[in-house]
Amino acid sequence: MKKGILAAILGLSLLACPVLYFAVGPQLAPIQLDTLKILLIVCGCSAAFCFVTGELSGNNSQMDKLWSILPEVYVWIVAIRGGMHPRLVVMAILATLWGARLTFNFARKGAYRLRFWAGEEDYRWAVLRGKKEFQPHWKWLLFNLFFISIYQNVLILCTTFPALIAMNSDAPFGWLDGVAAALMLGFLTLETVADAQQWRFHSKKKALMRDGTPLKDLPAPYSKGFNTLGLWSRSRHPNYLGEQGVWASFYLFSIGAGFALYGWRIVFNWSIIGALLLIVLFMGSSNFGEEISASKYPEYAQYKKQVRKFIPGKKYEG
Repeated sequence: MKKGILAAILGLSLLACPVLYFAVGPQLAPIQLDTLKILLIVCGCSAAFCFVTGELSGNNSQMDKLWSILPEVYVWIVAIRGGMHPRLVVMAILATLWGARLTFNFARKGAYRLRFWAGEEDYRWAVLRGKKEFQPHWKWLLFNLFFISIYQNVLILCTTFPALIAMNSDAPFGWLDGVAAALMLGFLTLETVADAQQWRFHSKKKALMRDGTPLKDLPAPYSKGFNTLGLWSRSRHPNYLGEQGVWASFYLFSIGAGFALYGWRIVFNWSIIGALLLIVLFMGSSNFGEEISASKYPEYAQYKKQVRKFIPGKKYEG
């Protein structure tokens, strides 16, 4: 049932982009269309790289490595071609800060190597590859092509569409842009703190188990196996909340850029597609991650009952 709902939301989100483009706008000017072509070329090359390298190496985290790099590349391309308007420069700097944080977080997990195709693979891909739905391998190959390589690359490009809309605006940097920047920095701080807390917890847990001590014999709360400290005591995925908030805030720049020309029509424009699809992706990703956690850790079911998925609430009492 949940999978059907997610699929329906995804389909509606994909349909919303062209409908909003023609019904609400704003329409792209020639320079914006030319810039979009450049972005699509980069996106296509990245998708081809992820698919071929992932298949040859058996490491399907190629897109994970590029996830934190491509958005700032896209936004800086837009900023440069847009004449380095202050709004575009701020958007590019914020995207770069976001990318630097995520790249660092992934790098310390061992994801990047001199042999670019190697490195630590996200554990969820191995679990997913082993499911019967992806046997024989040709089924996984299609999943790798269409979802991991093509869909995720298109999604990352879509998250940066607000910059494309802002590219053709002469409106000065205003109060709404300031709100968008402040919110983006706030959500960026949230996920930075959440990732740091998660890293400290699991590093300590691994250190305690280094001498062969089984998980159940570790001191609390490490014996649970999953983090219930700090932000994680009030939200099961505070990092995901921050990530979704970052790109929802990024969308606000498109409103600040276009309000003078389009009025209230710009409030809901086609560049929202990236934020919508990202929310759908994290709904599915968090559900899958929680299935794995529940299968590994007996106390996770109780944690799930007490603590909200994204929005912080009552503190976990476990």
